[in-house]
Amino acid sequence: MPFALYLLSLAVFVMGTSEFMLSGLLPAIAADLDVTVGTAGLLTSAFAGGMVIGAPLMAAFARRWPPRRALLACLLTFTGCHVLAAITPDFSVLLATRVLSALANAGFLAVALSTATALAPVDGKGRALAILLSGTTIAMVAGVPAGALIGAVAGWRATFWAVVFLCLPAAIGISQPVTGSPGRVEKDAETPGLRAEVAELRSPRLLIALSLGALINGGTFASFTYLAPVVTGVAGLPELWISVALVVFGVGSFLGITVAGRMADHRPGLVLAASGPCLLFGWIALALLASHPVLMLMLVCLQGTLAFCVGSTLIARVLYAAAGAPTMGGSYATSALNIGAAAGPLLGAWGLAAGLGPLAATWVAATLTAVALVVMLLSRRILLTPG
Repeated sequence: MPFALYLLSLAVFVMGTSEFMLSGLLPAIAADLDVTVGTAGLLTSAFAGGMVIGAPLMAAFARRWPPRRALLACLLTFTGCHVLAAITPDFSVLLATRVLSALANAGFLAVALSTATALAPVDGKGRALAILLSGTTIAMVAGVPAGALIGAVAGWRATFWAVVFLCLPAAIGISQPVTGSPGRVEKDAETPGLRAEVAELRSPRLLIALSLGALINGGTFASFTYLAPVVTGVAGLPELWISVALVVFGVGSFLGITVAGRMADHRPGLVLAASGPCLLFGWIALALLASHPVLMLMLVCLQGTLAFCVGSTLIARVLYAAAGAPTMGGSYATSALNIGAAAGPLLGAWGLAAGLGPLAATWVAATLTAVALVVMLLSRRILLTPG
């Protein structure tokens, strides 16, 4: 695979770190900017909303730009937002930077997904996707814990400066017109018009793949977001083990994307048929066995593997199904992922607020996965159509 894919993955790693790092910084931000922790939590909601809306808007806006220019513009905007966030004393300004960062992040990921598939061989979309999204899983394993550590030692603003610092090598690399870089992937003169690309959303195969991706990602993030009360309240472990569980989940997610990258192009049916039911049974097992710490940690790792194996395979199906939307297909996949990432935690929060206990989000994950498996079973012939 071209080296440019690894540069894109580095940028995705930085952006993933920024997206997830706030979970450990909200109390410090709230205290410094004189707002409540609940108000500080709006920073997370603003980012998620910006990702959902920003992917198609940014992709549509930049669709006629050369990919390198669009990627660099998004990355520099993202970097500038973090500089402003690191120095502002005003919460409303910080909130605005999170929205703009999310728009830039969504635009970058949408273009990067389309660019990755253009750089890959015709039958290598799954492998290219695995390399690109490995940046997100590495962010979960290393970036988020490192961000929390930097925040604890040097303050939350230092974490934002660290993100700025990490953006620079990715920006320099993407700006270079070297062989195999995104700058070499130019827009085809016969690229369909925007209306034609949007019309691809009427494709049953694309709609099914998008819906399944949102459902699986919704279950994944419902459980991931509320893993802390499971670790401390159900398994009875000290708070230190929350970070351990998150890292274990991240390790599993990296393994899952690696497996999917090797099989999603040529054996997607096998991956989904084998991993999908196991994912459902894994959520149920986690809900039933979470009081046993060792089993809980083993299942967290397994679920990270299965969730990202199934999820990345489905996103590869989205990109195959969206072949008629070469500049917008990546934005459709990005929006689907973030609809799930926003809806899953909301359903988990509803379960917790309803007094269903600390495992409510895990049962939400099981329910969403079960719905996805039913849809997958009923639509398997359409979903797995070659191409």
